[in-house]
Amino acid sequence: MAGTWGGDDVERVRERVTELVAGLPGVGSEESFGHVSFLLGRKRLAWLLVDHHGDGRLALCVKAPPGELETLLAADPVRYFRPAYVRHWVGADLMAAEPDWAELGSLLEQAWRLTAGKRAVAAYDARVRAPEGESG
Repeated sequence: MAGTWGGDDVERVRERVTELVAGLPGVGSEESFGHVSFLLGRKRLAWLLVDHHGDGRLALCVKAPPGELETLLAADPVRYFRPAYVRHWVGADLMAAEPDWAELGSLLEQAWRLTAGKRAVAAYDARVRAPEGESG
């Protein structure tokens, strides 16, 4: 099943997601079988999935706390979906509607917080909340 997107769309979306995770400490990426995995160490935070098992979607799947998927599905069932094979993850169809990049950035940060240790989260919060000109 082919999606209504092409290689340029995949590259544009990949660049945008990479920008969103760039500010999250320790996050790297790994490409495998045409998909991109975003990792903190060896723990996966998100997948950029390209026509996963022929589903026709260009999608971002993000680790989430229990209940997050249901909340997003209730608010916008066109944009969000339940990813196959994983529990407590949110799927966002990036071509079904214009992506809400601010919301996706928040979901990625939330996934990072779920995965990072308490000290890493505290250091990140101190750095992000520090007044301009100060370093933490």
